[in-house]
Amino acid sequence: MSNIIGKDGRLFAEQKPGADPAAFRVDNTSDAYYNSEYYKAHKDKILPVPKPRINPPRMNLADVLGDSITQAIQSSRKISFHAVGDTGATKVGHLLDEQSVAHMMAADVEAGGADAPAFLFILGDLIYQFGEAKYYYDQFYDPYRIYDRPIFAIPGNHDGVVYGDTATSKAPPSLEAFLRNFCAAKSGSSPDAGGLMRSTMTQPGVYFTLDAPMVSIIGLYTNVLEGPGVISSQGNNYPKVGDAQLQFLEAELARLKPSRLAGERAVLLAVHHPPLSADAKHGGSTGISNDIDTACQKAGLWPDAILCGHAHLYQRFTRRVENQDIPYVVSGSGGYNAKAHPQGQIPKAPFKSGDVTMEIDPVIEYGYLTVTVDMTSEAKRMTIAFNATKSGTSMKPVRNLDHVTVDLAAHQIVKAQRAVKPALKKKSSTSRRRPGR
Repeated sequence: MSNIIGKDGRLFAEQKPGADPAAFRVDNTSDAYYNSEYYKAHKDKILPVPKPRINPPRMNLADVLGDSITQAIQSSRKISFHAVGDTGATKVGHLLDEQSVAHMMAADVEAGGADAPAFLFILGDLIYQFGEAKYYYDQFYDPYRIYDRPIFAIPGNHDGVVYGDTATSKAPPSLEAFLRNFCAAKSGSSPDAGGLMRSTMTQPGVYFTLDAPMVSIIGLYTNVLEGPGVISSQGNNYPKVGDAQLQFLEAELARLKPSRLAGERAVLLAVHHPPLSADAKHGGSTGISNDIDTACQKAGLWPDAILCGHAHLYQRFTRRVENQDIPYVVSGSGGYNAKAHPQGQIPKAPFKSGDVTMEIDPVIEYGYLTVTVDMTSEAKRMTIAFNATKSGTSMKPVRNLDHVTVDLAAHQIVKAQRAVKPALKKKSSTSRRRPGR
């Protein structure tokens, strides 16, 4: 195995696979926390969003991989990448599940040749339960030690949560470890990596745009509440959050509009808390949905897809808006407790509510997304595929358990495959949760 070296000598993987983990180095769970006075006092509070290191917060894939690799991708007129959320694991059994997902993606990279996925974009909750530095080795660096590609990420609510003060120490600032490992001013080794060979990422902030050949991903931070997610003040209901992310989203959509309309790239939006979800526990966030709609209407551009995590399963919806089919995809089964079925009543797919159709029953399996943007012909298309580590009682990897293909010129879904095995059969309605307190 010959590992790639990125710009400025960046490293992405170890030369050899590590041994399967037998235990965490640091215990990362605490039932006492959820009964503590600190938790009770802070569970409904949101936190300020760290200002970007660079304004506007944008980065180019070439800044990480180097010009020669990205130019080759551009010349091929085709790019693919991985995406998944909720990769953190709090128990040894779940850590093995996280590792199985990570190793499947690493196998994609090794076997893919020129068409191998160019990077991984994590949709939040890299770390459970608390996003502190001492948990990064167990839950991020070790599971992804053989994933030989750059890893970008937006933080989820657990990445921003800290345990709080103890009798002997002060709590670290929210997102301190995330900023050190993903938003470093300069790429280098991390003190949290335990000596493993993955360079720190140099994202300009916890919200940012990644411009890659033929695709741009706008990633937003949806704060620390379990739900709903928040990206703006929502009319000064959340003054600590402010409206910088909402203004950024509108500006980025306006910036990308000419190249999108010219057929040069797809535009995706990544958020941790899903605007749409059929999970009563991790339901959709109406406030986020309304903010996205407002920004899209002002900019005159809707994203080609919205990718989310938070709910620990796979879900796919289609939203029909202004004659455009927009896949809303929830992929939150990257390592954390994907065996926990959604709470509440779940409608049987296909189920339509207003302009939204729930296309498949939720899939309760560990897995990840592969997103491919193909500009090689006049029929420019984007395909989002869900790959599960197993299906039913079989332990064999299953690829393309579900997928959807969008015609980027017509803004229409041209091909979709429903999941092989429906996971749930209960009935109710799709949720877009009202804004929180």
